[in-house]
Amino acid sequence: MGLASLNLVSCSPTAPVHPENAVVLGALLPFSGSESAIGRNLEQAMLLAIEDLNAAGGLDGRPFDILSRDSHSGSERGWNRLLELLYVDEVDYLIGPEENDLARAISPDVKALDRFQMLPGYAAPAAARSEAKGGLVRLAPSPFAVGCALAKCAVEEGIDTVNTLAARDDYNASVSREFTSNFVALGGELLPSVLFMSGEQTYTSKIESAFEPHAGRTLLAAYPATASTIVTEWTVSGRPGTWLLGPALRAEALFANIPAGSLDGYLGVSPSLSLRSECQVMDGAEETVSCTTENAAAFARRFSSRWSGEAPFPAAHFYYDGVVLIAMGLVYAQAKNGSIPTSGHALQTILRELSNPENDVASWRDLKSAMTSLRAGIPLRYAGAAAEYEFDRYGANKHYFMQKWTIERETFVDLAPVPVTCETDDE
Repeated sequence: MGLASLNLVSCSPTAPVHPENAVVLGALLPFSGSESAIGRNLEQAMLLAIEDLNAAGGLDGRPFDILSRDSHSGSERGWNRLLELLYVDEVDYLIGPEENDLARAISPDVKALDRFQMLPGYAAPAAARSEAKGGLVRLAPSPFAVGCALAKCAVEEGIDTVNTLAARDDYNASVSREFTSNFVALGGELLPSVLFMSGEQTYTSKIESAFEPHAGRTLLAAYPATASTIVTEWTVSGRPGTWLLGPALRAEALFANIPAGSLDGYLGVSPSLSLRSECQVMDGAEETVSCTTENAAAFARRFSSRWSGEAPFPAAHFYYDGVVLIAMGLVYAQAKNGSIPTSGHALQTILRELSNPENDVASWRDLKSAMTSLRAGIPLRYAGAAAEYEFDRYGANKHYFMQKWTIERETFVDLAPVPVTCETDDE
């Protein structure tokens, strides 16, 4: 698709200015369109990482830099900007896109060009297979982990039956599917579910169909803009049934256009921002976990102090870490091999090596010491702003806990974490 579409790409009218001899990371972010509320926040996280890395010495004195382009929230214009990053800007290291459809569409080009792709977003495609060319690393939990946690939440609430009202996009449909399959595996009953296309003028008939079976919980799996419309129409229709909320809905944008208090008391799950070392299993069955959040809170303070009091979105923690992980891999590779890898597959292999649990830990809070050790050829695994990273053979980070939350007075309130202990042949 990408190779055939190069005629759609035009160079930017003015070339971006980077520091001399910079190592440039390319990023595609939603600065406009339906998901534009998140784009600038994610870029701020990456710019903060660049500042911290350069203050720690960069790549043997070479600075890191970011080249950001607008995904236009997944539109055709966003696809053209993505092609620009690969074929005009010729970035070797790509971060994003946030949109699942664009990420899937560009995958053949990433492999053909043997580029490296870092996917910090919740909706990123699964890292499903080992490849000889191209390197993909996925930071956020898989739909399986999300679905497992949602199913366990429903079981813990004493729910016997569930169904879903889910958008047809790859991510939300996958979360819906994993939730229902795990709920059935845990002994629950699945009732008829409903899919919808985002962007419809009204969802009244879909809401009626979803609540007609009278399920104990109905999972709403959608992005905030669409979910706001659904929740408003659900409220007007008399609030039939009871929601369970998907991970994409932990966003302040959800509250912008819904009746005040309409979702108070409902439960959802999203990626945990507690480090694994901050969590303690409290029982022999490994079902009760206590976690602290000091690491994430420290990053939030660091972010806010840099960006005039703004708070980082949860996803911003992963975007900061994505930049740092790429830099760590490049610094270590240069120390080990005498050059930085331009092969995506080679860089993914290095990051998997660094994430070995037997390696000493490098914290985002002291990148200067971390980079000094990496330059000496000492492998370090990364404890970042969002997680302690341990990658499987496909490049997917392993997640052991998800964060359960509720809504009180249009504020997200964290509850006890949920261990991801559902059985699977290969997550």
